[in-house]
Amino acid sequence: MKRPAWKEKWYRVIFEADTPSGKLFDVTLLIAIALSVVIVMLDSVSDLHLKYGQYFLTIEWVVTVLFTIEYILRLLTVIKPIKYIFSFYGIIDFLSIIPTYISYFFGGSHFLIVIRVLRLLRIFRVFKLMRYVSAANTLKTALQNSKAKIIVFLEVVLTTVVIVGSMMYLIEGPESGFTSIPISIYWAIVTLTTVGYGDIAPLTVLGQSLASLLMIIGYAIIAVPTGIITTEMYKIKNHNSNTQLCSHCLFDQHDDDAIFCKKCGKKL
Repeated sequence: MKRPAWKEKWYRVIFEADTPSGKLFDVTLLIAIALSVVIVMLDSVSDLHLKYGQYFLTIEWVVTVLFTIEYILRLLTVIKPIKYIFSFYGIIDFLSIIPTYISYFFGGSHFLIVIRVLRLLRIFRVFKLMRYVSAANTLKTALQNSKAKIIVFLEVVLTTVVIVGSMMYLIEGPESGFTSIPISIYWAIVTLTTVGYGDIAPLTVLGQSLASLLMIIGYAIIAVPTGIITTEMYKIKNHNSNTQLCSHCLFDQHDDDAIFCKKCGKKL
C-alpha cells in the first residue's frame, strides 16, 4: 500500500541526506544537538548557572520541544515505527529528550541530556564521510562475529578474579584492607586490568607473590580481545557507502548502486 505523499516527502527529508532539504535538516539538527550539549555543560558551572541559569533552561526546553516534534515525525513517517523505536538511533533519540521532562519532577536529571552527543554520530552519514562509516560498519560486524569468543573470554576473566580475590581474602584478611571477598575481587579486577589504584595492597610475601602472578596474567589477557576482534576485522570486506535508509526495516548498509534493500528486498 502506497504511503501518503506528505509522509514520503518528510521521510526523505528526515531520514535521508541525499537531497538538499534532507542535508539541511540534518545539519540544522546537528547544530541544535551540539548547542544543547554545550548549554548543559555550561549550566553545570556554578557561576554561569547563577548568572544565566534561566536562559540556559529556556534554550534547553526550546531545543527539547523541537527534538520531541522531530521524534514524533520520525514515528509518523517511517513504515514500521516499532522498528525505529527499538533501533540504535531510535533509542538514542528517545533518551535524548526524556531527561528534560524527567527533570521537571526530579531536579538534576537534565544533566543526562549529554547523551545527545551520541546523536552526532549521524554526522558521518550526513556529510558522506563513508570511509569512516565503512570502518564503523566493519568494527560493528567484527564485534558481532566475535561475540561468542568474547563471552567465553569474559567468563574466564570473571572466574579468575573470583578465585584470586577469594584466595587473597584468605591470605591477607581484614588487617591488610581485604575486609570481604567482594572487596578482594575488586582488588583483583583492578590488578588484572593493570589499573592499580593502590588503595588496597597485599603485605605478606605470599600475597605479593599472588599479586605479581595476577599482574603478569593481566598483561597476557589484555591482548586477547584485541586479537579476536582484529582477526574478525581482517576477514571482513565492507564496501557499503550508500547513505539511503530502508523505510521498511531501517537497514542502511547498502551498496552504491543499490535499488532494493539487501535485507528485506523492498525498493529504496
